[in-house]
Amino acid sequence: MTADIGREIMFRWGVLSTAKIGREFVVPQIQDSVNGIVAAVASRDISRADEFAKRFQIAKAYGSYEELLGDPEIDGVYIPLPTSQHIEWSIKAAEAGKHVLCEKPIALKADDIEPVIAARDKAGVVVSEAFMVTYHPQWLKVRELIENGAIGKLVHVQGAFSYFNVDPDNMRNRPELGGGGLPDIGVYPTVATRFSTGKEPQKVRSIVHRDPNFGTDIFADVTADFGDFTMGFYVSTQLAARQLMVFHGDKGFIEVTAPFNAIEWGMPEVKLHSAGHDKEEIFRFAGVRQYRTEAENFVRHVEGEGNPIFTLEDSVKNQKFIDAIYRASDKDGWEQV
Repeated sequence: MTADIGREIMFRWGVLSTAKIGREFVVPQIQDSVNGIVAAVASRDISRADEFAKRFQIAKAYGSYEELLGDPEIDGVYIPLPTSQHIEWSIKAAEAGKHVLCEKPIALKADDIEPVIAARDKAGVVVSEAFMVTYHPQWLKVRELIENGAIGKLVHVQGAFSYFNVDPDNMRNRPELGGGGLPDIGVYPTVATRFSTGKEPQKVRSIVHRDPNFGTDIFADVTADFGDFTMGFYVSTQLAARQLMVFHGDKGFIEVTAPFNAIEWGMPEVKLHSAGHDKEEIFRFAGVRQYRTEAENFVRHVEGEGNPIFTLEDSVKNQKFIDAIYRASDKDGWEQV
């Protein structure tokens, strides 16, 4: 059952943990969504759960994740736990009959996603990896332009995503928590390219550097062959912050500004350039809040309205891409995806 608030039937979300991404981005935008409300939060530290609940006017606070999953008044959960715990709690949530929106990456190996698929199918719930970019109209526009031949034949995709973080306590620098550049941000250029083109990589080459103290990957330089076009991108957790995605065809190119952290990084725009540089169209998407859009689309899909979501089957394909990048870094030459 969902909660009736005013005229809207509201999906009742539970949040497993008080993680930063939930605090700063996702929970506030769920609270502003038209079809959902955060009804409960859980932390292994009840004082943190209480503080979080008061901050966001959440009715219930639990001192364990199990308690929240046992609440019959919660329809689904958002999971922003450390990556190393995503599989475990996605399965437990599905087994408890809850729909699941789990932060990316949902897994560190493609094969690890199969048990989540099995749990999803057995319980008859919706489970999705939280790739908010696939719900942003900026990326829907990129896909539309490519499909409609606005840049002719796609030849090459170029991408970059980097930031600088050397905090030894940050989960991104802790391998036991699933840290590393490829799991954290490498998944974005791969998802964005696959989503925009509808194509899958066939083989990859890569160079991956690891931090000698942390043990996590801090830089990856990747070349991917999609058959019809190539892709080159780099990601790093120890370089100056940068975000870039360009789709270059034989009749023009598309430049995506603020491709991954829309608004926080800058104004989300899609710039369409002609081959002769004599024409430019700019599509702007001011005011779009991508985590809100993600949450609303998820709820509509749960309610059977048919809105597309990022499926676990899609998650497997994207993680296979990442897995192949790691394997390719250990050899000189191409690695099959």
